[in-house]
Amino acid sequence: MSDYKLAASLEGHEDDVRGVCFPYPKLVLSASRDATVRLWKLLEHNPPKYDCSISSHGSAFINAITFLPASPKYPQGLIISGGKDTIIDVREPGKSPEDNAEALLLGHSHNVCALDCHGDGEWIVSGSWDGSARVWRIGKWECDAILEGHEGSVWAVLAFDHDTIITGCADQLIRIFTTSGKLLHTVRGNQDVVRALCKVRKGHSSGADFASAGNDGVIRLWKLNGSQVGELHGHDSFIYSLSSLSSGELVSSGEDRTVRIWRGNECVQTITHPAISVWAVAVCPENGDIVSGASDRRVRVFSKNVERQAGLEALQEFEESVKSSSIPQQQVGDVNKEKLPGPEFLQQKSGTKEGQVVMIKEGDGSVTAHQWSQGAQQWMSVGTVVDAVGSSGRKKDFRGKDYDYVFDVDIEDGHAPLQLPYNLSQNPYEAATKFIQDHDLPTTYLDQVANFIITSTQGATIGQSSQPAPAGSDPWGTESRYRPGDAQSTPSQPSVPTSRPKVLPQTQYLSIKTANLKTIQKKIEELNNQLINGGSKELALNPAQVESLQALIQQLEQSPNSTIAPTPITTTGLEVVLTIITTWPPPQRLPGLDLLRLLSAATPAPAELGTSSAGEGETLVSLLDRSGVFSNTDASSPLPHPNNTMLAVRALANLFDTAPGRLLASTHFDQIHTLVNPLAKSSSNTSNRNLTIAIATLYINYAVLFTSPDLPPSSATGDRALTLLDDLASMLTTASDSEAIYRCLVAAGTLVLSGEEAQMAAKEVFDLPGAMAKAEGRVKEPRVKGVVAEIRKLLG
Repeated sequence: MSDYKLAASLEGHEDDVRGVCFPYPKLVLSASRDATVRLWKLLEHNPPKYDCSISSHGSAFINAITFLPASPKYPQGLIISGGKDTIIDVREPGKSPEDNAEALLLGHSHNVCALDCHGDGEWIVSGSWDGSARVWRIGKWECDAILEGHEGSVWAVLAFDHDTIITGCADQLIRIFTTSGKLLHTVRGNQDVVRALCKVRKGHSSGADFASAGNDGVIRLWKLNGSQVGELHGHDSFIYSLSSLSSGELVSSGEDRTVRIWRGNECVQTITHPAISVWAVAVCPENGDIVSGASDRRVRVFSKNVERQAGLEALQEFEESVKSSSIPQQQVGDVNKEKLPGPEFLQQKSGTKEGQVVMIKEGDGSVTAHQWSQGAQQWMSVGTVVDAVGSSGRKKDFRGKDYDYVFDVDIEDGHAPLQLPYNLSQNPYEAATKFIQDHDLPTTYLDQVANFIITSTQGATIGQSSQPAPAGSDPWGTESRYRPGDAQSTPSQPSVPTSRPKVLPQTQYLSIKTANLKTIQKKIEELNNQLINGGSKELALNPAQVESLQALIQQLEQSPNSTIAPTPITTTGLEVVLTIITTWPPPQRLPGLDLLRLLSAATPAPAELGTSSAGEGETLVSLLDRSGVFSNTDASSPLPHPNNTMLAVRALANLFDTAPGRLLASTHFDQIHTLVNPLAKSSSNTSNRNLTIAIATLYINYAVLFTSPDLPPSSATGDRALTLLDDLASMLTTASDSEAIYRCLVAAGTLVLSGEEAQMAAKEVFDLPGAMAKAEGRVKEPRVKGVVAEIRKLLG
């Protein structure tokens, strides 16, 4: 049977290609860290020639992409993409980046890293670093269900059938859900992070229903009931992506530079790339061709059909680029040059299996790597092995392996530092992720650890000693690999999680202000057009209101870090926002509430609403109450629109950024608490991570206010502190998210410091020690343990 060969190498992306899709023979889709989604349309055959166009351009890197096949409602199909900005973009292939999207799906609070859709066009499923997967109904464009219970990033999602969704998680577990969010099975057996899932075609020799793969480099085959029926070994590092051919073969890609094709339990072909990481692979269901996306910014198409393969010159160029690749020694293990065979070995010995690699000592003393091709029945050169050394020029041993660096990282007082091994050939982000997972550390350390690695090794390259990086060096690295942080503001000392100082009492107000204003504006205008076209013109904004909104957003963009004094622009713009959040249908109020959240922190105008045209004496608090955003908040009923409620709570929390806002929050404490208290006491609501964090942030700000030296002590203040302690003890008993628990502890600890009455009530009335014990048992993080220890010391 013929092998896959290069059909086309597609250049255009300016950074790593993280996602690919191959819906039709004449259409390839790709998503990249350059923040673009690109369409590649086949113009000519034999050899293939593609035209490139940009479908969408986001504000941050894009990690995931999928495609909804054509349907009567969407005859061109739909491109669905997501990434760091947490927004899922849905648009038709014929639209330009400047055109309105079909939908912008808001709900995830962290990077969207996985997407899939069911072929019948009913729903989309997404996975995120926020520890959740979400189901979105197509056409309705709202979150239909949240798949909860994950204890780490959801790296992979699979729309298995009409009623079933499978997720793969950083907690090493696979979970099988119904589309309504009910957990059916938890599948154990993976030895590391699960990064990829795919459906296995019927008739596979193993009888498997689906496959998984991840950081341990093993592909595992599973039945839907959770029983493992096979393992495929061959990859030498992380596996990032899986796909299946209609013929039954599986296709995989990973950090070992390869795409591999598997028939039954055997690897039948290995396609080595001239790149460090092959992030993604997909197959065309109609013709069986394969597309890959890699860290060298290329999209590559491979085909078995000779008529669809590249010309001889392009094939030779690809082969030479692989041969000339430099392979970091860490990818091939220890190499003793003196014991390596010479070039004659390649003529005298055959390989024993597809993808087998041997090292050859050439006449000039260099070491080359050669990979056995079962199809061609010969050894293929795949690069030259080069040393990778750190600043000392010598390797360091860690658990029997050699590394360029072994860093000591201090996490907690009184404990030995943790060791972080690192090779220059590694992706700093992946090394940081593994370190955090190995030591059960909070994901909030991720950027710190990655930046520490980058800063400590900046300028060091494979085969060279490290030198300081020049000012303004590229924070994305020299090989188009993601490097978090900004090299232009490199600190003089590496920033790592060090011994944690005492955090109590909290003395600074917190706010939640991160946002993409252009996206909010675009979403409001899109929803406004839907109201007009849907026969609800009386609810829609008129052109003057749209202009006021645009002026307001422009003013917010121009003053991102300063307080804006009330002006005609803020006054009229705020009136438009209030119109949206009180008169539009509740499912369409989300971007308006998001804008109100930002306004609460940016200007005193929302806090001074008592004399606004919204009604004499009507404050922001009473207006939110009247809007219905806090309706159905009793413990027995789920919130009808939890994201609306979450943003309303964030708006209240952000009031503390201005003096008028703090005054409003203080004078209307009882009314605010009446609205928020049912949310805090409801276990069904505290399972919503973002809502719980918003409530905890609001309570932290109240705790700071009630313990402020500027606020004279009073019996009313003491009673309010006890009221919040009661709520926080309840939240600590039921909350499961680490950030939510940490913020609840900080708020409770600060309130405990308000006086002896609070300390006694916390211990004897609200059983705060018992609530903390439950929270500490669910979240084993040093920062949580540290705050718990501080509170226990205060309680005696």
